[in-house]
Amino acid sequence: MPKQRITRENVIDAAFEIARIGGMEAVTVKSIADRLGCSVQPIYSYCSSMEGLRRGVIEKTVRFVREYADARTDKDDPFRSTGRAYVSLAKEEPNLFALFILHKRNGVSSLEDFYGSEADPRTAEFIAEKLEMSVSQARKLHLDMLIYTIGIGTVFAMTEPGIRAEEIYALQEEAYEAFLAHATSGEKEL
Repeated sequence: MPKQRITRENVIDAAFEIARIGGMEAVTVKSIADRLGCSVQPIYSYCSSMEGLRRGVIEKTVRFVREYADARTDKDDPFRSTGRAYVSLAKEEPNLFALFILHKRNGVSSLEDFYGSEADPRTAEFIAEKLEMSVSQARKLHLDMLIYTIGIGTVFAMTEPGIRAEEIYALQEEAYEAFLAHATSGEKEL
């Protein structure tokens, strides 16, 4: 039987699947080798450090989350549907949601930096046009909802047997109304 060639991509894919099932703490050189059906030696050749492997898994997770949200985003209502997509992700993929939310974001020292790293700027433009508000107000509303959705998604992902999705969506709508009133009560800069 020919020897299987293990690549860096194989290692990251295996680590991603392990993290998806058991969280990042389940990712070890041995668990990756077991998943790939090989010895630990090829894993060590691609993982000079667990931090490098972790970065690879996080990058794959970020791509997965963006594709997941894009596939569930209604182009006519990207604001609400994206929020719902993140809540769905929290329930369907709690380990990936946790990894996505909790990974370190370098170069972020303000809420504006955070917004720039996490949000598509076209969303604020869409919100501004749809709700007839300034882009600045729309960014404020979007940031507030982004932060709220991350929080409520975390609660949703970490409860057993789980809060009903409808209850979470109702809370998102209530928060939206409150944040909308706040954003339009005066010109608020992000």
